[in-house]
Amino acid sequence: MKIHQKQILVTKEDLDQNNHVNNIRYVKWVNDIAISHWETEVSTTVLDQYFWVMLSHNIEYKHQILLGETVTLKTYVKSCEGLFSIRIVEILVDKKLCAYSETKWCFMNSKTLKPNRIPQEIIDLF
Repeated sequence: MKIHQKQILVTKEDLDQNNHVNNIRYVKWVNDIAISHWETEVSTTVLDQYFWVMLSHNIEYKHQILLGETVTLKTYVKSCEGLFSIRIVEILVDKKLCAYSETKWCFMNSKTLKPNRIPQEIIDLF
């Protein structure tokens, strides 16, 4: 299991009417860190041949995040089998878990636009 992470500084654009990070922003962060991890680990050939689609998504919100805080997005693949992958994203501020996400992704073939069994060489990368 390879962990991929990045940091983000919360800006005014991330906030909702209650002045904490908007729930929609969490979903965007989860999607962005998943894409970043994928693009970091695979070749351009693989990027041209395959992509992922989100099938289901669950986020547990534990603590609010406020303007000016530095957020660490941490992700890893929990399981990868057949057509599907389960990815975890932890959203932290100062090592405090503020949100936890578990997302089910389906591996897709870019040429056929249909689900594709995940090749072992892709599984081994994560």
